[in-house]
Amino acid sequence: MTVIVRELRRGDPVDAAAFARIRRQALPFMLSTPESVAYERERAHPDSHYRPLLAEEDGEPIGTAQVGLVHDSPEPGQGSLNIYVHPERTGRGAGSLLARTAEERLTALGATRLHAWVLDTPGYRAFAEKRGYRAARSAHFLRLDLANVSLPPLQSTPDGVELRTGADFADDPRPLFRLDAETVLDEPSDIEHEFTDYDAWLTETWHHPLLNHELTSVALVDGRPAAFSAARTDDGTRYGTVMTGTGRAFRGRGLAKLAKNHSLHRARAAGFTEAFTGNDAGNGPMLAINTWFGYEIRATEVKYVRDLG
Repeated sequence: MTVIVRELRRGDPVDAAAFARIRRQALPFMLSTPESVAYERERAHPDSHYRPLLAEEDGEPIGTAQVGLVHDSPEPGQGSLNIYVHPERTGRGAGSLLARTAEERLTALGATRLHAWVLDTPGYRAFAEKRGYRAARSAHFLRLDLANVSLPPLQSTPDGVELRTGADFADDPRPLFRLDAETVLDEPSDIEHEFTDYDAWLTETWHHPLLNHELTSVALVDGRPAAFSAARTDDGTRYGTVMTGTGRAFRGRGLAKLAKNHSLHRARAAGFTEAFTGNDAGNGPMLAINTWFGYEIRATEVKYVRDLG
């Protein structure tokens, strides 16, 4: 058996479908479609040098890697590699070859620190530690049985608060960009992010093929976007919230919970049967909100970090 690693071919629907399929099998709690894989490959920010990799065993795709630089961080030299191998094709060297190829590419690009998410299992953790990575923070994947769970009743909208959808901002999404940029500053992370490039945000967030504008909820206070819950959906029955946040001036009023609840109710009415989200393990307030909705932790990942040079 021969394992090779190569770049995902541009404009190749077969490659994109294989990449999405392996991601789904290895990590079923994150949404991925051939369309989203191809979009991210084609529309990645040039400063990210993003190159998705595919591992093949005798021509059969069995592993993937997302490789690039963190272009929206004020800290230069932050590299990212996330590797997933088909659960029935582990132990064949694909993960090691993907990691080595990714590390060599990031080193050549000038990366000084590498960040990799690893499933919290003894085997995956040992794999990272043998390569010189050290464990940092952790995060949970959560799932909600949207078809059968009893969602909390829809809350009444407080005076001065209006609920809208992302689609209502189609002509001018800049107010949502400003709110997203503010909330990301307080998102738990070991990499500092700054959203300062509106055009990049439009490409990477607003126009992303998985973002569902109709199911994205926005709470306005006196006409100003104050909280939001951004929704992604695949081409089936899977729904996920990728960011729920509140502007600093409006916190403590339950607006994020209000927005997310309305999004979940609309998602169920639209026929979505599974809801997914992710939480930093140390983000107690958001974990409490998701527990209130009925989400359950289904898996945990650990961020591993390796300094170069």
